[in-house]
Amino acid sequence: MNPLKQFSLPFTGLKLGTHQFDYELDDRFFNAFEYSLIKSGNLKVDLELEKQETMLLLKFKVIGTVNLDCDKCLSEFSLPVNLYERQIVKFAEDELESDDEEIISLSRKDTEIDISGPLYEMINVAVPYIKNCEQAGKDCDQEMIDRLNQLSIEKQAEENEQTSDPRWEALNKLKK
Repeated sequence: MNPLKQFSLPFTGLKLGTHQFDYELDDRFFNAFEYSLIKSGNLKVDLELEKQETMLLLKFKVIGTVNLDCDKCLSEFSLPVNLYERQIVKFAEDELESDDEEIISLSRKDTEIDISGPLYEMINVAVPYIKNCEQAGKDCDQEMIDRLNQLSIEKQAEENEQTSDPRWEALNKLKK
């Protein structure tokens, strides 16, 4: 079964006005996207769809946590997510490409809209470019940081200089 099927909203049968939809996002949602930065999370989505004659107005409220890997110590941590986003869906005679990222164009023949893509994008944009444990209010794994420092290039180069073969001393003088 396709885990993203529930995110396809049929809007043709809806009356003009405001409609509410609730969704739960879990690991299956994020795993449905290939090469996803987020592998797991627990998010609640409240969607308010306002249907008008010529457009749909989607208001997303996303609250919960996503699990990320720290770029510094590689441990997993939960990052709280609290988003409020708006998306406009316009109906056009032909598929028009819009420069505005807030506007999606649909043909008048379309009967439903898939919100999984925009939802996935807005959550990924909320994830910081450099992810570390401090953003979640916890300390990095000190044991891992010590181990990484021990394996760092400067440390290894320093050890190599100390244990170098005396036959190479003359060549090392030429290098300097």
